[in-house]
Amino acid sequence: MKRIRINAGKIGLVLKHNSLKRVVAEGAHWLSLNEHVREYDLTMQFSPLIDLNLLLKNPTLTNWLQVVDVKDHEIVLHYENGVFKQVLKAGRHAFWKGVIDHTFVRADLSKIDITENITPDTLVRKDVSSFVRVFTVESFEQGILLVDGKFARILETGVYMFWKNATPVAVQKTDLRQLQLEISGQEILTRDKANLRINFFVQYRVVDIVKALIETKDFERQLYILMQLALREFIGTLSLDELLEKKESVSAYVLSALHTQASAVGIELRDCGVRDIILPGDMKEILNQVLLAQKKAEANVIMRREETASTRSLLNTAKLMEDNVMLFKLKEMEYVEKIADKINSISLSGGNQIVDQLKDIFVPKK
Repeated sequence: MKRIRINAGKIGLVLKHNSLKRVVAEGAHWLSLNEHVREYDLTMQFSPLIDLNLLLKNPTLTNWLQVVDVKDHEIVLHYENGVFKQVLKAGRHAFWKGVIDHTFVRADLSKIDITENITPDTLVRKDVSSFVRVFTVESFEQGILLVDGKFARILETGVYMFWKNATPVAVQKTDLRQLQLEISGQEILTRDKANLRINFFVQYRVVDIVKALIETKDFERQLYILMQLALREFIGTLSLDELLEKKESVSAYVLSALHTQASAVGIELRDCGVRDIILPGDMKEILNQVLLAQKKAEANVIMRREETASTRSLLNTAKLMEDNVMLFKLKEMEYVEKIADKINSISLSGGNQIVDQLKDIFVPKK
């Protein structure tokens, strides 16, 4: 016989030939021959050296233990005194009663949605996150949830978490802000067979995500093709001169023509317009020559108009001076004054004849 003591916070399993004989708690105990005791800390998880199922046949030990069975499609979140401790995977787990308050949250991984009472802070912990799918829909986005390839529901802005299992789960998102699509260098023939290239843009936003992502394959490509067809249809009815004169009418036609078709793919058109009309080099040179000739003709008309007005003014002045000698003399003095402004000095030679001539010019006769 030998005597042992079990301290506070400990418990002992008395074994003989690896078989459990009894459970001893705090205090002094006697052991017979071939018996030995294995002590366990009541604050720690129970980790037996022999099969737990065999030990649990002892009713005394069963009363001391809290046993948690976890199935293959489950995990159990273990909390000690309300604080998350660990994730329990498939198997049988045992914890000592009496010292620590053990609580457990069982999660069924065979389903998609997380309906258990588990906080997001716990779900993003390293040892839990491996069992969770996380998707984020930004403030300017909207998403759709696909479960096993099938549409499940629309996801608004937020962070979404789902259990990770064998069922495929995906989230498709689209931008709800105003977007812009451009057609660059689109070659089109006008009604008069002028080959030109057009840069065109359209501003739009997605208003029905189900139509845009589920019922339509690549809605941006669809919109691009619709824009191409509308441009060809409208510009093909105009001559080059009409197109250059009515360039703004193109956007109005495209908006009107694509309204119904855009709605069918979940898109709302906001605005559109022609950014550039690019002509071939030879056509550009011809138009420049035409423009130059037009401007020259306009300039000639203006010059002729000014010459006619000037001649008419001179004629009217001449008629007035013909009838009024004093007006003629004033006009003569005006020109002499203009000439005198340009003369710095006058040198005279030849006697009194030149002086008399100047006198006749500058001194009016009485």
